[in-house]
Amino acid sequence: MLTLPGTHSVYLACGSTDLRKSIDGLAALVQEGFGLDPFSPALFVFCNREKNKLKILQWEHNGFWLFYRRLERGTFRWPSDNEGTVTVSSRELRWLLDGLALSQRHAHTKVTAETVI
Repeated sequence: MLTLPGTHSVYLACGSTDLRKSIDGLAALVQEGFGLDPFSPALFVFCNREKNKLKILQWEHNGFWLFYRRLERGTFRWPSDNEGTVTVSSRELRWLLDGLALSQRHAHTKVTAETVI
């Protein structure tokens, strides 16, 4: 089970990515294609053309993690309208992983200590 950190930035690579790329290819895409630092405390998420597979690249301490998910049925509701990246929250990434769209209208709003009082 993937536990998503709440403090990390999450960048979605819009459109499709060739998922034959491994860690080095995805890190190069992050750095040269998107102008971001692949060694930063962030998750970089990539999806294939069929929208049924994705990879998540994450740097931690002294090495990269590469998470891979393949759906047996269905597709991810992946943003494909524009080029580059979209920054989302960990919660919104969880929506995508669960098959929901980023533009959720029916999700419960986040409750914090300040909003309860």
